[in-house]
Amino acid sequence: MIRFFLFLIGFGFSVIGFIYIILYLNYLTIGYSFIEYIKFILGRGECYFAFIGIILLAISILKKERT
Repeated sequence: MIRFFLFLIGFGFSVIGFIYIILYLNYLTIGYSFIEYIKFILGRGECYFAFIGIILLAISILKKERT
């Protein structure tokens, strides 16, 4: 049951984080280079939700059940 909730929380965090990462892609059209874009993404707190979500998803999928 905990794995299911961990999966849902991880999925939600991933969606939130990747939405912000996609929204910030507009900075590439106004003249930012790709390296500046990556530095900007790493400096924004809401973009870390994507990485935290992927870690939670991996934990929930790869964790073994106790029997």
